Amino acid sequence: MKIAVEGCMHGDLDKVYKTIQYMEQIHTTKIDLLLCCGDFQAKQAVRNERDMESLSVPSKYLAMKSFWKYYSGQEVAPIPTIFIGGNHEASNYLWELYYGGWVAPNIYFLGFAGVVKFGNIRIGGLSGIYNQRHYRSGHFERPPYNENTVRSVYHIREYDVHKLLQVDEPIDIFLSHDWPLGITDYGDWKKLVQQKRHFEKEIQERTLGSKPAAQLLEKLKPHYWFSAHLHCKFAAVVQHGESGPLTKFLALDKCLPGRKFLQIVEVESEPGPYELQYDEEWLAITRKFNSIFPLTRRNADFGGTELEIQDCRRWIRSKIQVRGATPFEFVPTVTPYNPSEPVSDAYVTGVGSVNYNNEEIPIDEVDDLEEAEETDRAESENEDL
Repeated sequence: MKIAVEGCMHGDLDKVYKTIQYMEQIHTTKIDLLLCCGDFQAKQAVRNERDMESLSVPSKYLAMKSFWKYYSGQEVAPIPTIFIGGNHEASNYLWELYYGGWVAPNIYFLGFAGVVKFGNIRIGGLSGIYNQRHYRSGHFERPPYNENTVRSVYHIREYDVHKLLQVDEPIDIFLSHDWPLGITDYGDWKKLVQQKRHFEKEIQERTLGSKPAAQLLEKLKPHYWFSAHLHCKFAAVVQHGESGPLTKFLALDKCLPGRKFLQIVEVESEPGPYELQYDEEWLAITRKFNSIFPLTRRNADFGGTELEIQDCRRWIRSKIQVRGATPFEFVPTVTPYNPSEPVSDAYVTGVGSVNYNNEEIPIDEVDDLEEAEETDRAESENEDL
């Protein structure tokens, strides 16, 4: 199975699909699947203007991109696409699909946390980024978001990580937006800091990356782990104990000319054709912990579950035998953007000064990484695009 892995999509679906089609032509090959490691909807890959209210980006970046074409059915993704959320998404839409689902025909959101099968390949993922302030909170945010909840909504929660930590069966591929903490120990970090100088202090202080992602890496030990978020390419190989399994880690850049945002990986699998299906173990875990789903600021009571995992598994298996393991078909839930109608000034502020050619979006919250953003922008402007 040939899989295309993409870093930060930043809403440029058309460009990514065209790049893949070009690679297929020049290499006379067929790509079976596209995986995106977050910021799928950044820079306004939104359904309509109202989705802009739920996007955590400066107003100067508000502009309709190409996703609405795929949502409306005007365009169809040329290859199956699976993505996780990052920290620049239309969070109102992804909240509708908390457990995962089709955001458009042939484009599947893995959920805030999830595991699915593509053919016989198990793919898991965790959406969002780590922020200690909200990690032990419940999912209390609801649209319409305010200036605080529009950011906290994409902070990962212990509840979702706890569910992923219950996975026992082997995972082939895992996706996260931010990197596992300490992953730089297993690659050429000195070369990395030559490209991103402001990373050196965080690496030395052990603050570059996500602690929960590091926990998941240690527990799940997937064959591959793909990430994005930091707008650069970085590879590492993690050896789990002496003579233990290996995890090949790869982080990729954002979709820009001259940047390393796409990688083709060939994974051993059964012969195709391939189909996306629910994962039985993951559905059983979801059922077991659904009764304690925290919908307020209070964290889940993990001791409050009454269902046994094997009972959940039998129940899930009986349902799959009746209806099958294929996810429900895509159903639109709002009226898509109409390009013949102008975008309201209520959604795009400062329209006269919008710089549509500026490709930079902060990699994290402005108040947390303001200095890092300025350094990253200065370095990017000096790169040969």
